[in-house]
Amino acid sequence: MGQEQSRIKVEYGMDVTLVTFEDERIVDEEQIRELQESFRKVIDRNQDKKLVLNFANVEFMTSALLGLLIRVHKRVCELGGRMQLSNLNSNIHEVFEITQLTKVFDIS
Repeated sequence: MGQEQSRIKVEYGMDVTLVTFEDERIVDEEQIRELQESFRKVIDRNQDKKLVLNFANVEFMTSALLGLLIRVHKRVCELGGRMQLSNLNSNIHEVFEITQLTKVFDIS
């Protein structure tokens, strides 16, 4: 069962919520604000389930998205859920390694 939200596609399952980023480039403040609002709704509905963020479409992102991901991760954990990042291309994965966020996030 899918549900379209501004810049993400959300699929709610029994134990897992899959969020796929639709944008190839996540670079401006407006995108981040829209994503933040969308994630608020997803987290409220997800509660204590696993949240998987699919980066398959993302080729480039700014550090502002990293900040948002950290806040989302914190909130998901506070609610007893888990968060996993998947399908990061090599350049984006390198950003997570350089910033040592590979120690914070579960990346597959």
